[in-house]
This record gives sequence, C-alpha cells and structure tokens, in this order.
Amino acid sequence: MVESEHLARACAEAMWREDRASRGLGMEIVEVAPGRARLAMTVRAEMVNGHGTCHGGFIFLLADSAFAFACNSENEKAVAQHGAITFLRPARLGERLEANAVRRSEAGRSGIYDVTIRRDDGTAIAEFRGHSRRLGEQFFPAETANAAS
Repeated sequence: MVESEHLARACAEAMWREDRASRGLGMEIVEVAPGRARLAMTVRAEMVNGHGTCHGGFIFLLADSAFAFACNSENEKAVAQHGAITFLRPARLGERLEANAVRRSEAGRSGIYDVTIRRDDGTAIAEFRGHSRRLGEQFFPAETANAAS
C-alpha cells in the first residue's frame, strides 16, 4: 500500500470513530483511497417504506456517507455544500447496497464527486453528485500525517 492510501485509511478511521449515523445504520467501509471511497449497507426492516422498498432517504444517506469518506481522504477536512440524487430503481429488504464515490473535479477548496449506488447483482439503483468544500483544517498535523502514511 502506498503512503497516500495509508493516509486515506487513517483519515477514514478518524472519521469512522465519530460517525454514529453510518455505524448505526450498519454501514461498513469496503474501501478508501485518495479521492475515492466505497461503503456498503444492507436494507433492514426499519428502512422499508409503505411501498415495500427502501426509503430514498436511507439510499441518500449511504451515498452521502461514501461521498464524505472520499472527500475527506487526503488529510483535509471537508463538508458537503450540495448533494443531489437520482433514483433509478428500487432496493428491497435484505439487499446489500454498495455506494462507490469518486472525485471528478477539484478546484481550490471545492470538489465534485459522483457516487453510484448498486445492488448485489451490480444493478445501479441511484446516482448521486456531491459538491464538497474544504474547511482549511486537517485530521493530523503534517508530521503525524507523514507517520500515518
């Protein structure tokens, strides 16, 4: 593993410790690398709406969490400044969903990330686009970040 991947993992671990929302919904970090993250979640009974499908808010939350780990993967804290989702297909009780976030663009303190959410069988169920804003803060001081990587 290269230094930047070690640092991305260290940043993810620092965030994960405080992320009660993602952990509380049973999400797991599948992969994290600079500018990328993949998270997974299984649709539970309390996530199903009156149509018998996963409520869109939970799908949005999975996408938003993957986006958060991707845009915080390089020792610079960032927050969402905008997010939008398009739902393509439903997800059902018991299905494992995976959100794959990838940085598309970065300019100054702003970034754009695309997140595709898929079912186990690889079918895309939603597309999310998030805009991030870096805060000018780090997870680790420069000397610690170098040691983490």
